[in-house]
Amino acid sequence: MIKVGDTLPPATLMEYLEVEGNGCSMGPNAVDTAKAAAGKTIALFALPGAFTPTCSAKHVPGYVEHFNDFKAAGVDEIWCVSVNDAFVMGAWARDQKTEGKVRMLADGSAAFTQATGLTLDLTAKGMGLRSNRYSMLLKDGRVVSLNVEGPGKFEVSDAQTLLTQTQASI
Repeated sequence: MIKVGDTLPPATLMEYLEVEGNGCSMGPNAVDTAKAAAGKTIALFALPGAFTPTCSAKHVPGYVEHFNDFKAAGVDEIWCVSVNDAFVMGAWARDQKTEGKVRMLADGSAAFTQATGLTLDLTAKGMGLRSNRYSMLLKDGRVVSLNVEGPGKFEVSDAQTLLTQTQASI
């Protein structure tokens, strides 16, 4: 499992962008995690699935709500990662009003999730292999803090916990 001090594993996530400047639909675009994190401070949180109850009611809204606080603490970008396809993440981004605040990144084949070692097997519930719920602060692609939730919990990966850790690391 990834830990504090480790470098983010190399992977390609997908991001659905609504428009490019003049209104042209952009569709899914590849995001190389190493290149996208290079030289930046990233607040990354991951969750089991788009449109699921805790993820939609608490997890994503907390990061959207604290966007300006994260920026003030030196965070360049906030990333939400889930084992869903880019189209689902794009629809969820519209629903959650994340545009310009949280990058909704799809890990469709769970390759990134498996590389971090933070998988959650929900096969028995009909959802297959998913991401565990967690948050991490990255500086130049290196893990500065990591908060992994216990099964069925939402206690340490919330926006306020990561924001407090971010403010303490300035």
